[in-house]
Amino acid sequence: MTGSAKHALFVHAHPDDESINNAATMAKYVAAGIGVTLITCTAGEMGEVLVPELEHLAHDQDDKLADQRKLELTNAMAEIGVTDHRFLGGFGKYRDSGMQWHEDGHAIAADTIHDNAFWNADLTEAADDLVAVIREVRPQVLVTYDQFGNYGHPDHIQAHRVATYAAALAAVPSYRNDLGEAHDIAKVYWVAMSESWMREGLRAMRAAGDETTFEGMDPEGQLPPFVTSDDNLAAMVDGTEFHEQKMKALAAHATQITTDGPFFALSNNAGSQAWGYEFYRIAKGEKAAPYDDKGLETDLFNGI
Repeated sequence: MTGSAKHALFVHAHPDDESINNAATMAKYVAAGIGVTLITCTAGEMGEVLVPELEHLAHDQDDKLADQRKLELTNAMAEIGVTDHRFLGGFGKYRDSGMQWHEDGHAIAADTIHDNAFWNADLTEAADDLVAVIREVRPQVLVTYDQFGNYGHPDHIQAHRVATYAAALAAVPSYRNDLGEAHDIAKVYWVAMSESWMREGLRAMRAAGDETTFEGMDPEGQLPPFVTSDDNLAAMVDGTEFHEQKMKALAAHATQITTDGPFFALSNNAGSQAWGYEFYRIAKGEKAAPYDDKGLETDLFNGI
């Protein structure tokens, strides 16, 4: 491919993270002929299993969930049209680290994790796995999590660290020439969830009598750390045209997401805008026009 061709690279921790955060954006870019590459850092081996007949795949039983989640990811990407999706370093190199909940309401590392868990990965080695991809596909835009992994999950935090370090290393002309020609990514974004959007969605659900979805979240009270103040947002991609594809991608992750769960409940109450609009913070590069009426970029490629 040529250096002028538009290409976006998304770096996520587990299968399903990409559909929750970016499915509409990815579908929109695919439809526009923009290159999209998804890197998934683990196969989500430690995830819960919501399908009764597949419960035996869980990590505390047969420990065979990885292959199922790989299939679910393939099906989800087929729904939104992404054909270039890969596992960091190859399928199975880095294992899902698992997590537990802190009393303050955010995720932390589990008490016991596997030796090859992503949380234990050597940062330079994992970054080099991504440097090779960056130098191959040569994206202008990279999307990943913030430094807290949005809610504290160790694999999300590690994905942030790996993506950030890899983006820096990939741009150094004298670094690891065996991994390809140096490439500097113009813009780096962190996935985000708008505070005003989340409050509006919660109000709609509570008004409809739904008190169980996102239980404990008060639309007028303090919200969890994955919700971002609107003042910190830089971009909002309008992917409402691809809302149905996003819902199908979410449903494809059947062991992790149920169609009567919070993502679908929010969508049913707040309409296509619930998950069709996807928000971002800018971590590298400059905001650029065109902007929407709230001063947010309408495209992650603005100014490129």
